[in-house]
Amino acid sequence: MYRSRFLLLQSLLLTLLLASLIGWFLGDLRLGALLGTLAWAGHSIWQFQRLLKWVQQDPQDEPPDASGAWGDLCYALYRRQRAAQERETSLRGVIRRFQQSSAALNDAIVIIDQHNHLEWWNRSAETLLGFKTKSDRRKSILNLLRDPRFVRYYRKGQYQEPLELVSPRDPNMTLLYNIIQFGEGDRLLVARDISRLKRLEQTRQTFVANASHELRTPLTVMRGYLETFLEQDLPRPLLRGLSQMQQQTQRMESLVRDLLLLSRLESSQQIQSEEPIEIHHLLKRIQRDALILSAEKQQQITLDLDADKDLLGQESELYSAFSNLVFNAVRYTPAQSEIRIRWQTDSSGGHFSVCDNGPGIEAMHLPRLTERFYRVDEGRSSESGGTGLGLSIVKHVLMRHGARLEIQSKIGQGSCFICHFPADLLTQVEIDASETDNNALPLH
Repeated sequence: MYRSRFLLLQSLLLTLLLASLIGWFLGDLRLGALLGTLAWAGHSIWQFQRLLKWVQQDPQDEPPDASGAWGDLCYALYRRQRAAQERETSLRGVIRRFQQSSAALNDAIVIIDQHNHLEWWNRSAETLLGFKTKSDRRKSILNLLRDPRFVRYYRKGQYQEPLELVSPRDPNMTLLYNIIQFGEGDRLLVARDISRLKRLEQTRQTFVANASHELRTPLTVMRGYLETFLEQDLPRPLLRGLSQMQQQTQRMESLVRDLLLLSRLESSQQIQSEEPIEIHHLLKRIQRDALILSAEKQQQITLDLDADKDLLGQESELYSAFSNLVFNAVRYTPAQSEIRIRWQTDSSGGHFSVCDNGPGIEAMHLPRLTERFYRVDEGRSSESGGTGLGLSIVKHVLMRHGARLEIQSKIGQGSCFICHFPADLLTQVEIDASETDNNALPLH
């Protein structure tokens, strides 16, 4: 840079010196200086026009020949231009390899900008989602994927769990949607064809359902004979054995019943119809059943209701989910402990919770509690008579209602299971004043 300045100044001074000599010979130094300055300016304008013409033309051409400062400027621009060309070529290669690799993927990949418009997608997106290159570019994703469940999932902005839906192009194809946020409001949508996995899962569910159904008849026969034998005057050791057989038969019947229910829940990700549920009546019924179950433990079971909102859904499924959480609290908390059942609503939705002051659960177990047959304590679960499927049933019921389960627990401080329902499942109700008693109903 300093060299170019020196050369530029040097050319100006030499021009003025030469012009001054010419003016001295002509007898007018000012005229010579003026002519020299005009000559130097004209030469600079001519060099500038040559440089500008080269920059505006094909960058592959060689720069114009020039000396001095203008030569240094041409060479510097040429180097920068070549470096920019190399970077552009490299980036084009990266983009080309990315497009080739993404085109080879079986998963649909879609880039969505902060205004929900499609920016780019691969070939699989055309196959799985039906996008068209010529007509769909820059269109809103919500105008192309109009399934209300996808719209609700997309607008919610909580993408921890994937969404499973039928393909908008092929009703026999099932897609699993994952959305990843990046940049300033941009999103990456990945849709995977899980039709084969879905068929395998359906085969497994059908097998479990058929096997469970076939087990009901022999278990019913066994239980009937055992009840008959227990009514007879038989030796005490034999009666003790028959009583244990009866207990295990009842446990098997509970397991079969839960397996059938879980299989039915897994067969569909969404409830078929939404019906208004009187949530305060439902929870009071569960509280009464829990008090009967906890009779020997003398536990205090309280109910707190926000009674101005009810819930839309399937009552039988929600009864199963809520009662599982409450009955688990009864089974796994010690005698004379406190169990709090609450239903609250706010702007984000409805919240059903079951909290206790029992022994609590270690943090390492919390992520796996909703797995089938997962037990924190094998011995304690066997003694309580649980099937190991309760929380799995809760999880699938909530998924079918667009809700989620949150588990909070600390050793020695108890546990809290919270079901969060979206606001669009809440409905306004009018409750009679005589039915809004939220007082605790302890068992004496």
